[in-house]
Amino acid sequence: MPDIPTAHALVQRFRRLLRERDGGAFDGWLTEAHAGPPELRAFAAGLQRDQAAVRAPIVEEWSNAVTEGKVTKLKLVKRQMYGRAGFDLLRIRVLRAA
Repeated sequence: MPDIPTAHALVQRFRRLLRERDGGAFDGWLTEAHAGPPELRAFAAGLQRDQAAVRAPIVEEWSNAVTEGKVTKLKLVKRQMYGRAGFDLLRIRVLRAA
């Protein structure tokens, strides 16, 4: 169980680096995670494979979170209405949900 405190510390540092959007600390974190517990090594290897996509939300100022939220809400309403009513009722529910 000596890996648990190490894993906890690495996870907390990763969380902090995401919240504070500290792109400079990402490389250091990856290096430490590669030397950490096996589960975190596998996670770090996955992050490193697509490093550009992982780094972009950390260092860029813009985000598409609002758009993704609206799309998710639309899909939820659509799934709830599937097979129950026609397009007119679906349109009313979507417009009311927005």
